[in-house]
Amino acid sequence: MTTIPIAASSRRIEAVDCVRGFAVVGIILIHFLEHLNFYAFPEPTSFDQTLWDIVFYLGASKMYAIFALLFGFSCYIQHHNQEERGHDFRLRFIWRMILLFLWGMIDLLFFNGDILCTYAVLGLLLVPLVKASDKVLLVVAFVAFCQPVEIIWFLRGIMNPDTTPLNMSLGPCWKATFAACKEGGFWDVARANLENGLQINFGWALENGRLTQTFFLFVLGMWAGRKNLFQYRPGHMRIWLKMMVAAIILFAISQLLLNCLPFDQMAIAIKKSLKILLQAWRNFGMMVFYVTGLLWLYYRTPLHKAIHRLACIGKMSLTCYLLQSIVGGFLFYNWGLSLYEVSGHCESFLMGIVFCIVLYGFCKFWTNNFRRGPLEECWSKMTYLNFK
Repeated sequence: MTTIPIAASSRRIEAVDCVRGFAVVGIILIHFLEHLNFYAFPEPTSFDQTLWDIVFYLGASKMYAIFALLFGFSCYIQHHNQEERGHDFRLRFIWRMILLFLWGMIDLLFFNGDILCTYAVLGLLLVPLVKASDKVLLVVAFVAFCQPVEIIWFLRGIMNPDTTPLNMSLGPCWKATFAACKEGGFWDVARANLENGLQINFGWALENGRLTQTFFLFVLGMWAGRKNLFQYRPGHMRIWLKMMVAAIILFAISQLLLNCLPFDQMAIAIKKSLKILLQAWRNFGMMVFYVTGLLWLYYRTPLHKAIHRLACIGKMSLTCYLLQSIVGGFLFYNWGLSLYEVSGHCESFLMGIVFCIVLYGFCKFWTNNFRRGPLEECWSKMTYLNFK
């Protein structure tokens, strides 16, 4: 086995860019498969359905979980780097989250499943934790990991079996965006998304435990940054292997319970809350396995060079995310090519692969010639505007 050291002068951890690039590619493939939240498809074949089931089982929620973990890590890095220069970054970070929210609103013009606005709002909750102790971070992370909203609804279901699951009444919002994607032009989609997108994203995330899970991963990413867990250091191999084993155990227990518990005999609120809890913990276990596995392969095996190719995409994650919304909307929605009418799951997934290959070429060219991606550079310059 080979060991890939981190240069002492390097302030950017390339392995993190690779893991982030892996997550971005996974998110894009899933979005293309589901026609960017536009669930209109030709009648699926058995192969289509198998592909859908495999991709969603292996990737759905796990790729976003990696993205969220590294968002928290980036928050730590930004504050830490400014602290080393004698600056308090907290107010500037608030401004940065406002800018991220605006990026999200631009993304909503094309894609009603935007996560940038959600990240911006939850990111503000990290500000009080920047200077908190490790113990406080872990306590906050543990509380969020336990999915308090689902526990409350679980307990309500025990006390009253007639309790209905948390319902944000998003039906009319979904119908409006679906109709615009199917029959409207670009401005119809943009208007429907701006009117309903925030309700859909925050409401769906609240209903399905994604808000608390995302915040948990933000905080965990900050803690991991403090402990330098993404860098190669003596002893980290043992830590990663222990984390990998723990992740496998968590996954196995959660999946076993999902398969064996008599959900059909449970009250509806208990059933839904318990499923969300177990799925969140299973997905977290899979995410940790992916991250630790990638770090081990990157730092300790000849696959380093292959994995490193993902770094250019990871460095341009904001640019890539908005590009997939624009290109995906053009391919599948009525305002573009309307390929939703003819592209089944297999064809859509292949289009996602082709798009990722083209995207890699673009990112490789850009990062070879510029320090940051175009939107990343714009975001950085706007972050450090002098308001005096």
